[in-house]
Amino acid sequence: QVQLVESGGGLVQAGGSLRLSCGASGSIFSINTMGWYRQAPGKQRELVATITRGGSTNYADSVKDRFTISRDNAKNTVYLQMKSLEPEDTAVYYCNAGVLNRLGLVYDYWGQGTQVTVSS
Repeated sequence: QVQLVESGGGLVQAGGSLRLSCGASGSIFSINTMGWYRQAPGKQRELVATITRGGSTNYADSVKDRFTISRDNAKNTVYLQMKSLEPEDTAVYYCNAGVLNRLGLVYDYWGQGTQVTVSS
C-alpha cells in the first residue's frame, strides 16, 4: 500500500505565496508522473500541474508563470510553489502519483487533500 501525505495549505491574502508538499511512502519501487490537482466548491477536480520522473512539466493555463512544480525523486516528494495567488485559486489541492511496484504494475494514488484559501 502507498500513502500520499500533503502539507502546506492555509489561508493567504491575494498576491501572497504558499508552498505545498506531498510525500509518498509505502510499497514503492519508483514513481512515474506526479501531479497536483484542485477542486473548488461546486466544480470538478482539475489539473494544476504534473511532472515526470525526468522533470518534464505541464501546467494548466490558469497557473502558468505563477506556479512551479518540482520533485525530489530520492525523497518521493513533489512540491508546488504558488505565487501571486488569486481568490480563484481557492480550492482543495490534491496530490497524485503513478506508483510502480516491484511486480511492475502501476497504480494511481491520491492524497487526502489540503485546503488553500485566498482572500481578496
